[in-house]
Amino acid sequence: MVCIGGNRCMETVQGDITLQKVDALVNAANTSLLGGGGVDGAIHRAGGPAILEECRALNGCETGDAKITTGGNLFASYVIHTVGPVYEDGKQGEPELLASCYRRSLEVAVENHIQTLAFPAISCGVYGYPLEEAAQIALEECVAFLKASTAIRLVRFVLFNETIHRVFQNALSQVTGC
Repeated sequence: MVCIGGNRCMETVQGDITLQKVDALVNAANTSLLGGGGVDGAIHRAGGPAILEECRALNGCETGDAKITTGGNLFASYVIHTVGPVYEDGKQGEPELLASCYRRSLEVAVENHIQTLAFPAISCGVYGYPLEEAAQIALEECVAFLKASTAIRLVRFVLFNETIHRVFQNALSQVTGC
């Protein structure tokens, strides 16, 4: 765990995001918000039908934006759904869109008085974002947000396997100098 200032901390863990005991989980969703594979499918399955019901009323979500629903049957009270970019070549606005996913998720968290949240590695699965680049963008965006806002107490990155966890842990060390 790395403290960014005051009571604001960040950490990386390897595990299952659906089991996290935080105020909100961030879902790496698709634009329909109606469920899919990977993290998205796991969150919808674990959270139950209440999440899908609320997602239907949201009329989708644009890439780089974020919207919130109940956490349904999850430990987390809320799910913040964000749509990451599909990686093409890094020259189609992908870095800016990925940064926006993290920033908008944190903004939605603050708007809803959420103090602790867990992120997956957005766009790093089937969307094909290169892992090292994605980790750097994610950690830089979150550290900058925590330095500017005292509303969030904990940002946890929950990474599915050892390789992804190691990359994010290294990026956290580089970005924070710790």
